[in-house]
Amino acid sequence: MEIVIDAGGSPRTYEITATRAGRRVEVNTRRGLVEVSEVTRNGTPVRTARFMSSRILALVEHPADEVS
Repeated sequence: MEIVIDAGGSPRTYEITATRAGRRVEVNTRRGLVEVSEVTRNGTPVRTARFMSSRILALVEHPADEVS
């Protein structure tokens, strides 16, 4: 997941990815905040990033890589 925010003059890009097999990235929106979390299979957050929704220019979700 790529998050592009307005940083007061130039856009900044942050990237949150599922770093291990079985993990996923979840997005929650509440009260003017967007929270992007990498979570384990049982739902435990590993790392979380919070952004003000008024500053977000784009949320880009990349498809998961297929395992062959």
